[in-house]
Amino acid sequence: MTISVIIPTLNEQTVLVQTLQHTATLGFSEVIVVDGGSTDGTLQSAETYCAGTADVRVITATRGRARQMNAGARAGQGETLLFLHADTRLPTDAEQFIGSALSDPGVVGGRFDVRFDSPSLWGRLISSLMNVRSRLTGISTGDQAMFVRRRVFEQLGGFSDIPLMEDIEFSMRLKRAGRIAALNAAVTTSFRRWEIQGPLRTILLMWTLRFLYWIGVSPHRLQHFYRAVR
Repeated sequence: MTISVIIPTLNEQTVLVQTLQHTATLGFSEVIVVDGGSTDGTLQSAETYCAGTADVRVITATRGRARQMNAGARAGQGETLLFLHADTRLPTDAEQFIGSALSDPGVVGGRFDVRFDSPSLWGRLISSLMNVRSRLTGISTGDQAMFVRRRVFEQLGGFSDIPLMEDIEFSMRLKRAGRIAALNAAVTTSFRRWEIQGPLRTILLMWTLRFLYWIGVSPHRLQHFYRAVR
């Protein structure tokens, strides 16, 4: 099984190279960075790193995580697509975990558990709640490093071109296509967003956005709300 790792980026210079260095050692077929117009040197850093690494390359796409991930999927050659945030590190046996999950033909995709790089009580509590919620609902988020069989991804038409909730919207459609593997192995992701905005404030914002989405508020309207309260 071949796996293409797709990393959408926008102003991620401070974390991207470390993520690439870690990911490139894990045995994946290819790693594709998809930059959406960074202005902080992300693109230059990625290109410098990729110049000496055969299995890692950089492309550009129109800004928007959904558009960038779709562009990466089109550029990739893997039978399986793994979507990874620029501030997230996979477990060292990630390729084997994915291969084992997809050895079941009824499994169309999956996700990892998540933990934060912060040892704080807030970090442990939030990650635990995220993992429990995901198991109960069968819905994944981008923080959990979602993976999917390419043929299923293409059958579903990829990520919808929406400014927010593209991961949840895709996960809902993927869930209807077949079984989702909820891996116990955890990715480690940055707690920086929660620290900058405050854990409680960020939790309330995320819950509010998801509630509004569940009751039918357009992601385009949610984007305006999100920008207004940040």
